[in-house]
Amino acid sequence: MTNTLRFNPFNDLPGTLKFFEDAFGTEPARANRPWTPAVDVLETEHDVVLKADLPGLEMKDIALSIENGTLTMKGERTFNNEEKGKGFHRLERSYGSFVRYFSLPETIDAEKVQAEYTHGVLTVTLPKKELAKPRSIKVALKN
Repeated sequence: MTNTLRFNPFNDLPGTLKFFEDAFGTEPARANRPWTPAVDVLETEHDVVLKADLPGLEMKDIALSIENGTLTMKGERTFNNEEKGKGFHRLERSYGSFVRYFSLPETIDAEKVQAEYTHGVLTVTLPKKELAKPRSIKVALKN
């Protein structure tokens, strides 16, 4: 049995020259690797807001649902078949389906959730129930 070693002239080179290896591809293609979109979650006085980066998707590619206190965000970014024969040198963007789950606090009013998708960013606004909103109480001073 013969052991075969693949010769890579870039293995022992310093960082600057290693650029050529990175730029012209000994790295496996990422086109079929699963991906997870980045999501920011912030809270305001009246809402919890999720912002998800979903570049290249259309509304038909995204599904949202709330069930048993869990928000589910699903979608899929597909590779454009028209570009397959164009001789790519590098594919860094990931494609395929994704799913994200977010546990919602009981203070969210699931009946009033809204979502909008603009410029590749999905914004999901989860309003708080009236009981959960902060309110001020006046305190009277006694002498």
